[in-house]
Amino acid sequence: MNRLSSLLLPLLLLLASAQHAAVAGDTKSTSAAYKAAQKKAASQYAADKKLCAEGSTSSIRMQCLRDAKAEYTKALTEAKRAADNKAAPSAASCADCGRVVEVTTGTKKGEGGPMGLIGGGVAGAILGHQLGGGTGKDVATIAGAAGGAYAGSKVEEKLRSTKFWSVKVRLDSGEERTFEFDHDPGLASGDLVKVSGDSVSRR
Repeated sequence: MNRLSSLLLPLLLLLASAQHAAVAGDTKSTSAAYKAAQKKAASQYAADKKLCAEGSTSSIRMQCLRDAKAEYTKALTEAKRAADNKAAPSAASCADCGRVVEVTTGTKKGEGGPMGLIGGGVAGAILGHQLGGGTGKDVATIAGAAGGAYAGSKVEEKLRSTKFWSVKVRLDSGEERTFEFDHDPGLASGDLVKVSGDSVSRR
């Protein structure tokens, strides 16, 4: 037993060392990629500032510099995000993981049923019957019933309308999916999430 342990121990140490070296190599690669992206963004920013200096008026030059700065900041942000994603193998290897792109709300139109038609029609007929006299009263009753039925249907549609939340997610694979909720999911743009079937939740 002691002999077996003495043979396994060096092997385990060797495997652990190899794993540590692989992680360190990935970290160095990520750092190098981020530095290269930083350098590229800085170079582009410098070139943009030179172009801005050629603007015909001070306001044009200032606006150009603001735009150049915004593009530079955006490039750095995207480079950092790419480096963070690469530096987190557990997140990158998760096929169902992603990030919320946007959350919007809306209202689904309800459907008018027979109750709205009948109730509105009766109410409209009663009101119409109280107008005019003779043939005019009959016409007013029919018109009131038709108008009341329409109004009743619309009121029922509004009462049955429901609010919904739409969550657009960009998966780590690049695929985009949209999920609907009949309640506030408590998610916001930028949240890290995981897809489970036809739903999504924070991770």
